[in-house]
Amino acid sequence: MSLMHLHLLLNHFPVIGALIGIALVATALIRRSSELSRVSLGLFAALGAISVIVFLTGEPAEEAIEKLPGFSEAITEKHEEAALFATVAMAALGALALGALAWFRNRDIPRWIATLTFVMSLGAGTAMSYTAMLGGQVRHTEVRGPVTDAARTENPD
Repeated sequence: MSLMHLHLLLNHFPVIGALIGIALVATALIRRSSELSRVSLGLFAALGAISVIVFLTGEPAEEAIEKLPGFSEAITEKHEEAALFATVAMAALGALALGALAWFRNRDIPRWIATLTFVMSLGAGTAMSYTAMLGGQVRHTEVRGPVTDAARTENPD
């Protein structure tokens, strides 16, 4: 398996996982459940790590497709910029989650930690979703919408 394949295999986890995690931590807040808070924190810790792996395998994935027809440097650069922000956001959330799990290892997770996790997960999840939408445009021309001037300049037909 190449790094490109690893990127394609894992890139869906941060997006889908964030949606699941948001639902879990919201349910934990509504039910005042420390156990569900702990599960959501564990999920976000894992997603933080996976997000870093996805980001680091992005460049090899780009190199594998940059010579293919329809490749747009402008779209790919926009995806890379969004990916950096989203990865930092998810990694920060993952670090907070891991720290909270360690700090409150033998105690209930405080409600304020679950609330902070919920707020941060909304931001990180939104950033990941936007990044995924841009990533889809890299190879799926059907979701690009109108061709941008930058893309038209790079690939004149």
